[in-house]
Amino acid sequence: MIKINDRLTIGPQPPLASFASLAAAGYAVLINNRPDFEDPTQPGSAAEQAAAEAAGLGYAHLPVSGATLNEALARDFQAVLATSPGPVFAHCKSGMRTLMLYAIGEALDGRMAGSDIVAFGADYGFDLTAGAMWVARHQG
Repeated sequence: MIKINDRLTIGPQPPLASFASLAAAGYAVLINNRPDFEDPTQPGSAAEQAAAEAAGLGYAHLPVSGATLNEALARDFQAVLATSPGPVFAHCKSGMRTLMLYAIGEALDGRMAGSDIVAFGADYGFDLTAGAMWVARHQG
């Protein structure tokens, strides 16, 4: 788990059995950024939603891949963060796409320069070059 700020912590796919621990740690919402059927070992969005709700967590499924990355997903991610009643734990398989989606949203909202995305990712051990390139193409 990597704490980005007081509102957002990211990480890899958590086991369903850990959702109650996330709630006990103060998280209010779980964001799943994995497309269903990405790999055969993941529980999938329906199972995650059921486990999140059973643990008292809000749940959002915002699947992202290189092919599906778009402004609407980044805006939706930012909206969940903005409206969550408490801290959010968001995940994909490793945390990289989740951090990229966050950084793109921050750049779109003017809180981060697109040229800073690669260094921001490196601070957390992720290569966000693709996110910086996406912002450069879409912000002109």
